Amino acid sequence: MLRLAGSGTSSREIAVVLGIARSTVQDNLQRAAAVGLSWPLPGELTDDALEHKLFSRNGVKQGTRRRTEPNWPDLAVELKKPGVTLLILWEEYRGSHPEGYGYSRFCELFRSFEQRLSPTMRQEHAAGDKVFVDYSGKDSDCRSQDR
Repeated sequence: MLRLAGSGTSSREIAVVLGIARSTVQDNLQRAAAVGLSWPLPGELTDDALEHKLFSRNGVKQGTRRRTEPNWPDLAVELKKPGVTLLILWEEYRGSHPEGYGYSRFCELFRSFEQRLSPTMRQEHAAGDKVFVDYSGKDSDCRSQDR
């Protein structure tokens, strides 16, 4: 991309040649100009160093988030208790971290954490062979008024 741009090829032509969007070409060329890169690139510049120069955000380390995160394992344990919801956990989190994540992002991050937990196990059962009863939840939810 830098070689083509250095030889005077337009952004539109570069996009066609590389099979990418013209806006991507323009964005990448702007990034290169902002960090002072032009063709030919210095010989000692590795691919990783080039990627870091072009795509790293100033002031943020790769792999870190800008906002304080809750302790996800503790939240997973709390969520298993009767009557506890993600909304309640988020409200407690925002009470102690007012600058924290909004509810939808909080839920999204929790669900991504949850997916990294132990995998599920599929169990095969013959129809009518066994009966499974779920006793979870509050007692009053299971009682019948007909007794």
